[in-house]
Amino acid sequence: MKRHADPAHHDGASPAITKTITDNAALCDVAARFQKAAFLAVDTEFMRERTYYPQLCLVQLSDGDEAVAIDPLAKDLDLAPLWELMRNPKIIKVFHAGQQDMEIFLHHMGQLPTPIYDTQLAAMVCGLGDQVGYDKLVKAMLGQDIDKTSRFTDWSKRPLSGRQITYALDDVIYLAQLYPQIKKRIADEGRTDWLDEEYAKSTDPATYVTNPEDAWRRLKLRNMRSPALLRLMHLAAWRETEAQQRDLPRNRVLRDETLIDLAGSNPQTTADFAGIRNFPGGKDGKLAAPVLKILHKVAALPDTALPVPLSHSQARKPPAAIMELLRVLLKHVSDEQNIAPRLLASADDLELLARDDNAPIRALSGWRREVFGATALQLKNGEIALAVKNGRIRLITDIEPAA
Repeated sequence: MKRHADPAHHDGASPAITKTITDNAALCDVAARFQKAAFLAVDTEFMRERTYYPQLCLVQLSDGDEAVAIDPLAKDLDLAPLWELMRNPKIIKVFHAGQQDMEIFLHHMGQLPTPIYDTQLAAMVCGLGDQVGYDKLVKAMLGQDIDKTSRFTDWSKRPLSGRQITYALDDVIYLAQLYPQIKKRIADEGRTDWLDEEYAKSTDPATYVTNPEDAWRRLKLRNMRSPALLRLMHLAAWRETEAQQRDLPRNRVLRDETLIDLAGSNPQTTADFAGIRNFPGGKDGKLAAPVLKILHKVAALPDTALPVPLSHSQARKPPAAIMELLRVLLKHVSDEQNIAPRLLASADDLELLARDDNAPIRALSGWRREVFGATALQLKNGEIALAVKNGRIRLITDIEPAA
């Protein structure tokens, strides 16, 4: 076993034993030890610039005493013991900003790791930042600086250097130290259950899978008439399916702006593709035929299939004064409660709340309503007011009812 190159690097704690796992015997051995762990800090290194699905290149694990880097690209390595660890309901899997890691595990093992704990979400609950980066969290809680010189490594290339392995293992070594500290901090503040709703979304497979029929929602659109929007919906679904089946990035199939251009211009013959921006191969491109087939199919649909036209100008804008008051209140409450504002309400949530007292937003249910939502409704309806005293915002509750 190889020890970390710089034991002092880890704040005086007992240096974690580290090694790279490249054969089945070693993986089975370490997996058997980790099956007894109360938690495992988990991180992955991957590449996805040339593929639709992330290419898993390294999996790092630590139980707080031992840290290992498992090499999925090693010849004939069977990852079944790793998947068993990820499925073990008795072991908490600790991530930081683990959405892409979860997507990888879902793709490779067919299900999500469970149960999980995400230190980025936890940091938001206890006022350590809004989507705080891992290096900043480590600095804030452990007083350590993380070496990021290997951040842009091509993790698919072999062999990996000792420095690259050390960089990769640092993430789980520090994560294993962070987890008990941040968990205790949240428990001491009585906020453990605040994370439940966030984890419910994180453990839903639908969070990580794009249904082709919903692929158009990923595009940045402002205004589009119903016929063009219908064409775009079908074209985006086709591109998503192509990208998944060919394991290519969406824009390697067709770029977003090209997809939008096709939906708007609605070419009818192969010659028309000469005028479509960035269409691969122009009128002679191999994608012209399948795209025409989709457009002709959409043209044959009945008018009842037409969606509501997309127009950002249609939405009734809430009064600017109410929006400003709600923003100030959100900042005040998040500061007072020591919680990230985004966890309470997004900008879109505030707009919906400004228009509707019964808006279907998280801020009006559960603990968020108690912390922020109920007070926001009182402010909006003139039952309380905001004032400044000694340079600080304060709430005024003794408001006389309107005559």
